[in-house]
Amino acid sequence: MDLFSLPRLGVVVPPENPTAEPEFNRLIGAAMHVYTSRFPITPGVELREMLETYNRVLPDTLDGFGGMRLDAAVVACSASHYLLDPEGDLALCEEMSNRSGFPVTSSTQAILAACEALGVSRLTLVSPYQPWLTDTSRAFWERAGLTVDGVVLVPAGRTADGADHFDPYEVTTGRIRERIRAHQRESRLPDGSALLFTGTGMGTLGALGELAREDTGGRPLLSSNLASAWWAWRATGRRTGAGFSGEVHPLLRRLDGAVRRPDRRRNAA
Repeated sequence: MDLFSLPRLGVVVPPENPTAEPEFNRLIGAAMHVYTSRFPITPGVELREMLETYNRVLPDTLDGFGGMRLDAAVVACSASHYLLDPEGDLALCEEMSNRSGFPVTSSTQAILAACEALGVSRLTLVSPYQPWLTDTSRAFWERAGLTVDGVVLVPAGRTADGADHFDPYEVTTGRIRERIRAHQRESRLPDGSALLFTGTGMGTLGALGELAREDTGGRPLLSSNLASAWWAWRATGRRTGAGFSGEVHPLLRRLDGAVRRPDRRRNAA
């Protein structure tokens, strides 16, 4: 295949996010080109105001791609879209799609699309966010009609005074493993509850890969970036009847295989 005939995916990310591009490139491999436009920096503002700013300037940030022809675009910032209710999130994505002339979705809408395709109605959240933002995330999924069975908080570490320090960009694979295992010891993960690693800035591929190898029951495993990459592939119309090519990440093939299994959709409901 000619290098420049591959689909083009635009990804909009926060300026400090070090994770989205590497994970998208690992997940989609050589099957799609990934291009990014970054939200503006917002020095001196609190987190909520920063996230509200991202929603407000999204049209201008998408315009950062200029006249480049894109096949699809993903807004890879889950946190800002948690501040919208699911209907408002969908309406914003539809507005951006109509304005841009190609399909645009948020990582949150991509997750909802994956849940619908899988028949998933229950989630266990793995969250690197501050408690107030984790609660906002939980409320978003519940307003979307999903049951949240539990939450695994994943702080990046501790502050000097011993409090939890939350920063998605600093969370390690080891920290994710540690928190999930602690949660499993304290309260068993319910059967049929999909594990959702929320946030595009927390590096999840290592932990997801380990869980996929350990899991014999085929529990649905989702992350903001994994669901977004899956949506992007579907949106470009490049899937074949045989599924994904060998060039994409095994986690993407695993997700696609679960979507195409009718028994998975029935059992996950």
